[in-house]
Amino acid sequence: MKRSIAALVMTTSLVLAAGASAQTMDKVVKVGSLGDQSGLYQDIGGPGSTVAAQMAIEDSGLLAKGWKIDVIAADHQNKPDVGVNIGKQWIDVEKVDVFVDLASSGVGLAIANLAREKNVVNLNSGSASSDLTGSQCTPNTVHWVYDTYMLANGTGRALVKSGGDTWFFLTADYAFGQALERDTAGVVTASGGKVLGGVKHPLNNADFSSFLLQAQSSKAKIIGLANAGGDTTNAIKQAAEFGIVKGGQKLAGMLLFITDINSLGLEVAQGLNFTETFYWDMNDQTRAFSKRFMEKFKKNPPTMVQAGVYSSLIHYFKALEALGGNPHDGRAVVAKMKEMPTDDPLFGKGSIRADGRKIHPAYLFEVKKPSESKYPWDYYKLVATIPADEAFLPLEKSVCSLVKKS
Repeated sequence: MKRSIAALVMTTSLVLAAGASAQTMDKVVKVGSLGDQSGLYQDIGGPGSTVAAQMAIEDSGLLAKGWKIDVIAADHQNKPDVGVNIGKQWIDVEKVDVFVDLASSGVGLAIANLAREKNVVNLNSGSASSDLTGSQCTPNTVHWVYDTYMLANGTGRALVKSGGDTWFFLTADYAFGQALERDTAGVVTASGGKVLGGVKHPLNNADFSSFLLQAQSSKAKIIGLANAGGDTTNAIKQAAEFGIVKGGQKLAGMLLFITDINSLGLEVAQGLNFTETFYWDMNDQTRAFSKRFMEKFKKNPPTMVQAGVYSSLIHYFKALEALGGNPHDGRAVVAKMKEMPTDDPLFGKGSIRADGRKIHPAYLFEVKKPSESKYPWDYYKLVATIPADEAFLPLEKSVCSLVKKS
């Protein structure tokens, strides 16, 4: 009798578990666009990322198949605690399934840990820190667009090879800047160059005069700007006022976006070298997407972060459709995304590695002279293409716990 009751209880438990599992698979998705909506990174992601997310939802084709997909947005103010508090509210109350954007590595790393804890999907296109797929990798995160290793490997290596073998760093004093300086310094020294020194500055800094004077007095051939957004453009503008480039030193913007070049103007920005993975004017497909984006956003062509929001969500929706619905299980969805090769009109064909790193080519660009620009936003000329298998940290060198060592 006891055995019969035990068997009945076990059978009932299995049925209930199966029923609960079946109930979680539906066709409802909520996307959370968490970015800098009002600060120094707002043009990089922010409102434009939300537009890109809406475009991905429309282009996925799932709405016509009966899916219900919504997107909400919020401002993390570049503060990890603010980002995490929003993230918890979104997951527990708003039932957000997937995070996108996340410009600011401090916020990005914090949300990666939250996404693992709550088992939702984290599609990061805005943060740069290579730690997202290194020491702090998780089975819930895909790092889509770029990272500090790629930036260092592209720009740093090219400049050392062309004679820029001594460096001084101006670094934003938080996770992103520190990781970018670390990775670039590693590439510089491995390529035969030497780091003469560096100085750290506060985030969202207005006055770079004292920092630039230190860089100038170092006599380094290259002043590496390990910062982004308004910090980078302010440093470049003030360096021009100091006559640093005219004095023979070269500025290396380690992370530049199309919006930064527009802010600087070609007269100031001409000749800058930098690495990106997306440019709106690369080919017919990127131009077609960018035209649609600008019709909706009415501000600027998509940055690589905004393009990454679109691209990562397109692949995410493909994975959900392949699964037959939304299981509301972040690890399962990311595992499916890793199984499927990536192919979209903005980044081309690629893959997602075991560590969560999305692999695609990177491009070394140079800013055009004013006389070379033929139409609005015609700012870049391609110097070199870095193949996908060379652009990012080799998997065998990864310290990610998800990577199996032979």
